Amino acid sequence: MKYKVAFVCVHNSCRSQMAEGWTKKLGNDIFEVYSAGTQNYPEVKPLAVKVMEEAGVDMSDHKPKLLTDIPKEVDILITMGCNVVCPFLPCKYSQDWGLDDPSGGVIDDFRLTRDLIKEKVEKLINEIKNEKLKI
Repeated sequence: MKYKVAFVCVHNSCRSQMAEGWTKKLGNDIFEVYSAGTQNYPEVKPLAVKVMEEAGVDMSDHKPKLLTDIPKEVDILITMGCNVVCPFLPCKYSQDWGLDDPSGGVIDDFRLTRDLIKEKVEKLINEIKNEKLKI
């Protein structure tokens, strides 16, 4: 059985997309991965795609999605730290990662966010695999 995990932020154009990319690459054996936003946005940020590609994660086909585009219930809900209240999404476990949005910044801001997200995804995977996080 795979755990359904959803990464949610406002536009689903940067941080939540990076989290989806990392989780698909690193935790595809234990997770069914989704990301979504609470507002429409036209594209995934090009710098987000670029820095993930630098790290070996292809997000070239990623598109922003809304909460209505993902399952209505998940096992794990991760919000990115958008300073907004996300609509209720039923889940068994939730966590807010409190990440600053690099949008509008330089490429190194995106790289820093990419690396922080990778660390958090690896921690989440380890907690599940080592049964430190009970879902």
